[in-house]
Amino acid sequence: MNLLSSEKARLIKEEASRIGFGACGFARAAEVPQEEQLRFQRWLDAGCCAGMEYMHRYREVRFNPGLLVESARSVVVVALNYFPAQKQPDTHPQFAYYAYGEDYHRVMKRKLEALFAFICQIAPGTQGRCLVDTAPILEKYWAQQAGIGFIGRNRQLILPRKGSYFFLGVIVSTLALPPDTPLKNRCGNCRKCIESCPTGALSSPWGLDANRCLSYQTIENRADIPPSVASCMGNRVYGCDTCQQVCPYNRFACPTAVPEFRPLPEFLQLDDERMQTLSESAYRKLFKNSAVKRAKYEGLKRNIALLMENKRNF
Repeated sequence: MNLLSSEKARLIKEEASRIGFGACGFARAAEVPQEEQLRFQRWLDAGCCAGMEYMHRYREVRFNPGLLVESARSVVVVALNYFPAQKQPDTHPQFAYYAYGEDYHRVMKRKLEALFAFICQIAPGTQGRCLVDTAPILEKYWAQQAGIGFIGRNRQLILPRKGSYFFLGVIVSTLALPPDTPLKNRCGNCRKCIESCPTGALSSPWGLDANRCLSYQTIENRADIPPSVASCMGNRVYGCDTCQQVCPYNRFACPTAVPEFRPLPEFLQLDDERMQTLSESAYRKLFKNSAVKRAKYEGLKRNIALLMENKRNF
């Protein structure tokens, strides 16, 4: 199929929309600028990655998509809406919205592979990799370069007039596509996310400090949660959406049309009593296809115990 690169780009974006992605953009596959590399390294040196030691690994690959795919020409970035139409009652132990439905890794991978199959159809011989947290790459940086959003003060990717409740997927490919225009930060003077963060995790001069982030502590951290952080959990049992909930751009958020992200009735019924008595077998059954497995049963029970302690001390 002998098509101009601009025509291929148009067709790929149309197919991305048909598959269900809320945005699709292209960036030229090139080494990440030194300024961005130094910013990332300063963040690591400051210890802001907490216990996520994997962030220190594969430094050269992380900054060069050409080391992920030989002869890479383009980075295709897509965004998939996960904002729930139906939310947990405020009185129930709160899970981050992204964990309401099926594990996004599975859903995004299926959709990315469908989009890449289409790319290979209109451009036979194209080589590439579909990435959903499956390789060291700066997803938000490339999304900004591809023009689908900008990185806000809350360190989330914000899509203008759509908000930040989106998963990101990346295809690094050998197909040359016309790059889109990168977006600059549009937060202006707004500091709502910084001021509203329960633990002050966004107050660091290096950006997000995972040591104080409730999402890191309740999901990634396998050790005890520091008392200074645990006392700020409030009613949160898995993750935290505060910096997104207060963001003015999320007034544009619309419920997802992806059926896999709709919460099960059993999930929405998880009140204090059900959470405290949740057995490991019930946990495995309810969350078998969920990102909540990331915290493991022991981690979730630890969080439930802290949550109940906070309620007793309130």
